[in-house]
Amino acid sequence: MTRPNILILMVDQLNGTFFPDGPAEWLHAPNLRKLAARSARFADAYTASPLCAPGRAAFMSGQLPSQNGVYDNAAEFSSAIPTFAHHLRRAGHQTCLSGKMHFVGPDQLHGFEERLTTDIYPPDFGWTPDYRKPGERIDWWYHNMGSVTGAGVAEITNQLEYDDEVAYNARARIYDYARGADERPWALTVSFTHPHDPYVARRKYWDLYEDCAHLAPTVPPIPYEDHDPHSQRIFDANDWRNFELTDDMIARSRRAYFANISYLDDKIGEIMEALETTRQAQNTIILFVSDHGDMLGERGLWFKMSFFEGSARVPMMIAAPQVPAGRIDTPVSNIDVCPTLCDLAGIDISEIMPWTTGESLVPLANGTPRTSPVAMEYAAEASYAPMVALRQGRWKYTRCSLDPDQLFDLEADPHELVNLAGDPAHATTLAEFQAIADARWDLARFDADVRSSQARRWVVYEALRNGSYFPWDYQPLQKASERYMRNHMDLNILEESKRFPRGE
Repeated sequence: MTRPNILILMVDQLNGTFFPDGPAEWLHAPNLRKLAARSARFADAYTASPLCAPGRAAFMSGQLPSQNGVYDNAAEFSSAIPTFAHHLRRAGHQTCLSGKMHFVGPDQLHGFEERLTTDIYPPDFGWTPDYRKPGERIDWWYHNMGSVTGAGVAEITNQLEYDDEVAYNARARIYDYARGADERPWALTVSFTHPHDPYVARRKYWDLYEDCAHLAPTVPPIPYEDHDPHSQRIFDANDWRNFELTDDMIARSRRAYFANISYLDDKIGEIMEALETTRQAQNTIILFVSDHGDMLGERGLWFKMSFFEGSARVPMMIAAPQVPAGRIDTPVSNIDVCPTLCDLAGIDISEIMPWTTGESLVPLANGTPRTSPVAMEYAAEASYAPMVALRQGRWKYTRCSLDPDQLFDLEADPHELVNLAGDPAHATTLAEFQAIADARWDLARFDADVRSSQARRWVVYEALRNGSYFPWDYQPLQKASERYMRNHMDLNILEESKRFPRGE
C-alpha cells in the first residue's frame, strides 16, 4: 500500500470560537478558508489541557496529562510514550518537525527523525509551578498584563523571527521531498508560535483590521469578586492589580491578535503553494489545529489556563480522502489527533490503545455517532489543585476539589454566564456528570502525583543550575559540506538532482 504524505499545520493559542466553520467570515484568511472548504471542520474541538506543553504532549500522545505526566510547561515528556511521530516513523514515514512543540526534557525529538529549528521556549524544569506555595507568583516567567498594555505594531519581534524561520524551513523541506532523494512517504509537522501573545503584529496585517467590528470582547469585564474561584486565581497569577487596562489597549490587543492570524495565513499559503507546485498535494493529508485558545479579554480574562470556551476550544480541520468535507458539531479533542492520523495512514496502534484516551475521528466524520464525552485537565500555574472538565452534547461540567462544581448549557448560554450546578431543575444532569467524573478521576491521587512531580523537578533544576550547565535545547544541525556545490560532488549530477520538475 502506498501511504499518503501527512502535513500537520499547528498554531499556538488560537481561539476556536473564531473558527466555527473554518475561519470566521470577517477574518482575512483566504488560505485557511480554501483549506476549510475541502476539510472536515470540527466546530467544537477542545484542547486536552489549556496550556502549551500539556496541550501538545496530549496532542502527540493521545493521552491526558494525568496519563502522560506532562502537567505544566516544565514537566518532562517521557521518551517511553509513543507519539504519532513514533507510529508514523515505525510504519515507514520520514518524520520531521519545523517549529515549536515545547518538549521538556533531554529528548527533543519524540519520534521525529529530525527537527529543522530549535524551540522557542526552554526545555528544562525552570518553569515549574509549586502547589506547596499557593498564591505565589513567579514573576520572571508568569504571564502578566504587559502583553495587553504593550500591544501594537512592529516589523520584527522574537516571535516573528521564529515563525519566519519555521515557514522558510518547512517550505524548503517540501521542495526536498519533491526531489525524491528519499522514497518514503513523509510526515511534516509545521508548528508556529503565533498568534500567542505578545499582541504585536506587522503593519501590513494590522492595517487589515482598521475597521474590524470585533475589537471589543462580547462579554465585558466581570468584577473580580464576582468571578469563580479559579478565574480569580488566574487574575492573581497574571498580576492584574499592577496594570490599568483601557478600552484602547484591549482593542489594540485583539486587533494585533487578528492581524497575526492573517500573518499565519500568509505563511500557510506559502507552504501550501510549495506543496501544490511540486505536485504533492493530491497525495497529502492535511491537518490544521491549535494547542489551546486565548480568552482575549472576554469577561476580563486573558490568555489560557481556563476551561471557558475561548481558552479551551481550538480550531481543527482535516483534509483527507477518507473524511468528507463539512462541518461536524460533535465535541472532539486534540487527543484524538494521534489515533486519527494513524487511522488515516493505515497504521494499527491497537497494541497501545488500552493506554490511549484519544479516538479516531474518521468514523465520526463518516457519520458514526460518538457518545463518549471530551475530557480536559489542568494542573499548572494559577491552579492550586488539579481541575477536570467534561464536554458532551450541549453540556460542559467542571470539577476541582477546591471549588464548587460548574455546569453550563452551551446551547442556551454560549458565554457560560449561568452556572446551573446549584439549580434543582438540572440536578439529574449534574449527577450524571459527577458519576462520570467519579469513575474517571481520583482527584486526590492526581493531586499527589502533581505535587510529587513538582517537588522532584524543583530539586533537579536547582542542582543542574549549579556548576557547569549543559542545556537540553535542541541544536539544529546543518552540514555545510553537504549543501549546494562542494568538490566531492559531480556538478552535473548535483544540478540535475536538485531540479524539480526535471526536463521541462
